[in-house]
This record gives sequence, C-alpha cells and structure tokens, in this order.
Amino acid sequence: MLEIQIMPSILAADMARLEIECRRALEAGSDGLHVDVMDGHFVPNLSMGPSVVSAVRSYFPDTHLSVHLMIVRPDTYAETFVKAGSDTLLIHIESPCAIPETLKQIRSLGARPGITLNPDTPAEAVYGVVDEGLVDEILCMTVFPGFGGQAFIKDVLPKIQALRTRYPGLDISVDGGIDQETAPQTAQAGANIMLAGTSLFKAQDMTKAVTQMRTTCADHFSA
Repeated sequence: MLEIQIMPSILAADMARLEIECRRALEAGSDGLHVDVMDGHFVPNLSMGPSVVSAVRSYFPDTHLSVHLMIVRPDTYAETFVKAGSDTLLIHIESPCAIPETLKQIRSLGARPGITLNPDTPAEAVYGVVDEGLVDEILCMTVFPGFGGQAFIKDVLPKIQALRTRYPGLDISVDGGIDQETAPQTAQAGANIMLAGTSLFKAQDMTKAVTQMRTTCADHFSA
C-alpha cells in the first residue's frame, strides 16, 4: 500500500544554517530530505554537489536522502552521489547518456533508482525503463527544472494520472510549485511523494505545514 510522503527540498533552506534547517524539517515530521543537484548545463543554474549530500548524511545518518541529478552526464556521477549518501537517486530521461545502464548501476550500488520527466516530456518516454523494472520511482516535474519558487504547471496532472493508471504500485513523486493547494491536486492524480521546498521552509509553522500537506494529500490520493 503506497503512503503519502512529504520530503522538503533543501534548495529552499537557508544554506548558511544547513544542519539547523534540515533538523527543523525532520522534527516537523518529514519523511526525508530532497537534494537538487544542478550543473549549469542541463539546467541554467548551479546548485549543490556530492559534498552537500555527504554533509547532510553525516548530520542525519538514518534519514532518507532523495537526490535529483539535473545534470548532463548522470552516468559519470552516479557512483559519487551514491557513495556520498544518496538513498534514492533520480536521473532525467532527457539526459544524453545510456539511461538503462545508469539506472542499473544505481541499483547495483545499493540505492533506489528513479527516472524524472520534464513537464513537456510525455509519459510514454519512460515506459521502456519502467516496464523493464529498472526504476523504483518516477518523478514528474511540475515546473521546468533549474530554479525554486516557480509556478505549478497544471497541465502535468493528466500525465501523472496516466502513469498511476499504468503503474498502480510504483512511487510517483512531484516537484515544482508544490504547496497546500497544488499538493492535493497531484495526489488526486496519483502522486504519493511530495517534494516541496519554498512552501515548507518558508511556512510560519513548518510542523503544521507538513501535517496539513500530508492530511490533505491522503484525503485526495487516488491509487
């Protein structure tokens, strides 16, 4: 039975107080932490690397770390990020590398492999690797990746619904503009993992925000 999971994205955290911010998110009742990695080529921004993953892992050895590689060559860096402490490692179907082989490598290294789709990439693009049993999670981007705080793209909802219909037992996550209004919409479409940054880290009461998001998503979740 799939459960609703709430994972704050530390891209929205105060990086000067990273350990404190991560602890705050976990004490608020989150199911883990999400790390966005950008190389300035695959997306027009630079963000955290393996040293940040390693630091968060050292702070919280038992916390689930979901790491999203928005990079041109995830095949080159998969091992580095798994060894740094990634529990789930998400790569993009649009990355110009050998996707099936990279997903197999991630699993062989002991992490959960996941595949990510940009908002304008059709669901069919991942059917091959998912049908082969190469992934444990599908991440549907609900904004174009690269920057936090963007507006939610509602047109992605039918794609989430199509993926849930085809894969009823698989984890489906969403990332981009996820807040108290949009999260239940994605849950109704079939998403069960909410990767939310700004709406949680900037909330006046993070515990209340996490609890509310979990409750409303559970009420709307359609498996």
